[in-house]
Amino acid sequence: MKIKEVIVVEGKDDTTAIRKAVEADTIETNGSAISKECLERIQHAHEVRGVIVLTDPDYPGRRIRALIEQQIPNVKHAFLPKKQTIAKNGKGLGIEHASPEDIRTALQNVYTVADDKFVSTITLEDLIAAQLLSHPAAKKRRERLGELLNIGPTNGKQLVKRLEMFQITEEQFGAAIAQMNQEEKHA
Repeated sequence: MKIKEVIVVEGKDDTTAIRKAVEADTIETNGSAISKECLERIQHAHEVRGVIVLTDPDYPGRRIRALIEQQIPNVKHAFLPKKQTIAKNGKGLGIEHASPEDIRTALQNVYTVADDKFVSTITLEDLIAAQLLSHPAAKKRRERLGELLNIGPTNGKQLVKRLEMFQITEEQFGAAIAQMNQEEKHA
């Protein structure tokens, strides 16, 4: 599988993992302290070939996404769930630990943030009713929702913004909640 866009990752080990999964070029941010020069390289790559951000599912990874998105509002995003990025020994987390198949799947489910303002009709009441807020299992359910919708994990405050950012419809949201409820019933 050959990827036209340049994939933005955090480090060299991530680049190695990407290249085991697909044929692609990468830009490494070298952690969450992205330099101005690195942001300029990402901007240039976006203008020439397009960019896909694939960072670790943790706070530094989310910070990198936010910094890039500030510079390039319509950047593409690929996400891997936390459980697919945990080291075999359980002592590390990152894209470098993901299987080639999981990386390919994430890159096939890329989201582009739209330029126009999509306003989600999913309300806070809907999120509470779906046990995504103000519920003992809310964090776990938000993580699973992020996996099902390929929008990455979020906290309660970010969820509405992320749903709008990736233009998740009521139908998509409802289908994901139904699937989660079904999974929980059979667990």
